[in-house]
Amino acid sequence: MSTKEKMIAGAADLLSRRGVHATSLRDVVQHTGTPRGSISYHFPGGKQQMLEEAVRYAADAVANPLASHLLDRGAVEGLRAFLDWWRRILEMSNFEAGCPVLAAAIEPLVPDGGESPDDAMGQVRLRQLVHGAFSHWQTLLRATLEKEGVSHDRAASLAILVVASIEGTVAMCRVARNSDSLDAVHNELSAALRLAIEQAGRGGRHAS
Repeated sequence: MSTKEKMIAGAADLLSRRGVHATSLRDVVQHTGTPRGSISYHFPGGKQQMLEEAVRYAADAVANPLASHLLDRGAVEGLRAFLDWWRRILEMSNFEAGCPVLAAAIEPLVPDGGESPDDAMGQVRLRQLVHGAFSHWQTLLRATLEKEGVSHDRAASLAILVVASIEGTVAMCRVARNSDSLDAVHNELSAALRLAIEQAGRGGRHAS
């Protein structure tokens, strides 16, 4: 892993634990043990560039295991494996690490509203990246469900439900400092996916 890659991964990790405002370039240097001079060399665009690259990294870090589990196991068992993956992250970090993409979604760059035009454009770019990440995860789920016979519209709705549920549940687990909510969400989501697949198998592609 190159110095820049190490810094981007470290920035994503800090975002997952601290959020946008509590993650600075100096924090990233300290967290990753990289030379301070690396900041201006690798991130000439400053914190905005670091945040954008960290969100891209985090989006892929979620998409890759999700895609792998869905490809290998299908929608229902792939979801189980993906939730187990999240459980390991939560428990290994002692429930300190959440989703960096969600952190970027809910926390504005400038908390007091006194943002400059550059800050405003940076916020737009960051939100576009977050939206793209959520949309990509949904697409992976939708495509898998469609392969299993679920209609496009139904698969798209279920994909939104799954992504929203997992993102919210990860946040709840961090607050509660346990993974109990993952079990409940897994049971409900799995039941919904199974039902949709069974309905499609009985010719009920357009059932709601």
